[in-house]
Amino acid sequence: MEKAVILARGLGTRMKKSDNNAGVSPEQDCVADTGIKAMIPIGRPFLDYVISALADAGFKKICLVIGPDAEFDPLINYYSSIKTERVTISFAVQNKPEGTADAVAAAKGFAGDDAFAVINSDNYYPAEALKILREIDSCATVAFDGKALVELGNIPTERISKYALLEPDDEFYLKRIIEKPSEELMQNSAGRMYISMNCWRFSRSIFEACRSIKPSVRGEYEIASAVEYAMKNLNEKFRMIPARLGVLDMTGRSDIKSVDSFLRHKEVRL
Repeated sequence: MEKAVILARGLGTRMKKSDNNAGVSPEQDCVADTGIKAMIPIGRPFLDYVISALADAGFKKICLVIGPDAEFDPLINYYSSIKTERVTISFAVQNKPEGTADAVAAAKGFAGDDAFAVINSDNYYPAEALKILREIDSCATVAFDGKALVELGNIPTERISKYALLEPDDEFYLKRIIEKPSEELMQNSAGRMYISMNCWRFSRSIFEACRSIKPSVRGEYEIASAVEYAMKNLNEKFRMIPARLGVLDMTGRSDIKSVDSFLRHKEVRL
């Protein structure tokens, strides 16, 4: 597998809020005002580090899912103009911000009949996790250890409960996805807390699933719903890949300083 889709359609509502500007440079602050988290400079755009990690893991073809709005012009202009040695970068347009499954569906032309990975544009994933995902021979998701996300990344403990929990079956295939888990469930799962950071390997079956689901209570078409549809109706199985690794999360302005400290001196090769 050599294709990866990066979901870059969001306009960063939380990033636009000036919740905590401590340690943020004027240049970073200015880009944060636009909400395009992928372009926040850490010496160079944050997304460069994300793409470089994909290249380190062996991915060669990258598709950025973006919106049709003028807000995305800086991202389009930048990635259309730079020279790359290890990857090719293309774009797919999600016309309306109707959820993550709708964003995946926008990349159908890029994926074709091939298996492909899907990740967020506001997370930096270790190349080790991405490589395992690329090399496995079935649909899969990386199941990040909750404690490791806190200890090895920049994610605060209180944020863990905002992610979805992944529940495995006896053979460690995905059994169900638990969105917005209760505090009681989080406590009961503390010994083996598998967190979804939206790091997936899909086959072309996901496109049928994306077309078939209904909007969630938030009015959006969600990846979690598409995955559950694929498991229940298309006989798709998703291997859970446990990973005790850190992830960098660029959710809000208060995350910029910690992401900067982790990545500032990391080599980038696209």
